[in-house]
Amino acid sequence: MQETTAQAPARAKIAVRGLTMAYGSFVVMRDLNFDVADKDIFVIMGGSGCGKSTLLRHLIGLQEPASGRVLFDGEDFTATPAAERARFIRRFGVMYQSGALWSSLTLAENIAMPLEEHTDLKAKAIRDLVSYKLALVGLSGYEDHYPAQISGGMNKRAGIARAMALDPDILFLDEPGAGLDPLSARRLDDLILRLRDGLGSTIVVVTHELASIFAIANQSVFLDSATRTQGATGNPADLRDHSDNPAVRLFLRRGGETAVPSNTTP
Repeated sequence: MQETTAQAPARAKIAVRGLTMAYGSFVVMRDLNFDVADKDIFVIMGGSGCGKSTLLRHLIGLQEPASGRVLFDGEDFTATPAAERARFIRRFGVMYQSGALWSSLTLAENIAMPLEEHTDLKAKAIRDLVSYKLALVGLSGYEDHYPAQISGGMNKRAGIARAMALDPDILFLDEPGAGLDPLSARRLDDLILRLRDGLGSTIVVVTHELASIFAIANQSVFLDSATRTQGATGNPADLRDHSDNPAVRLFLRRGGETAVPSNTTP
């Protein structure tokens, strides 16, 4: 049973309408409908294998829907010819689950790459921007380090810095806390909150980690692998406390975990 705990925004930053995702005849999720408002931290949540990362790939245009639409600021992204999608994609910043940094490049070179490819900025301006982006994620002074020389949490932060290189309107983060110890994951959550509050970004996060869900998300969609559709949309804490959907309650109350204050530091 689908439910919602909040009214849909009047003007959605991202609107998903009737989206069905499939691999051939195998349907992953069907009839997804939800809105992401401007400056939301919106979490795509659910158990392993439910299609969270697949949904993210549909949102950024890496996979085509079997049916349905994805709209950005009212414009139909899915109906736009591939050759014209660059103007949408230019607004996106994406951090993939592994961080996806080039191991043979320094952090500065990794972050400079999209600036060199998509702007006409001079070398000094690019260096200045790279240093600024690294400073935003707490990696000032690490410009000349290679990914193998820093920790997993630092690699994730560097991945976010690269995702922000072109000042995107929307940040997409795929399992940013995966593989991190609790302290590093908490620091990454705090960084995501600071980026939303400081830069005014809209952030879409794929995660199944309860601590992160309760710490950062103001809105969410729950993907139910049993019914292969969304089980609920709304604020995760509200869904945990008031949902009538047993699958949603089971997911959000597993292990007896409770909400984490969203603006505290470890």
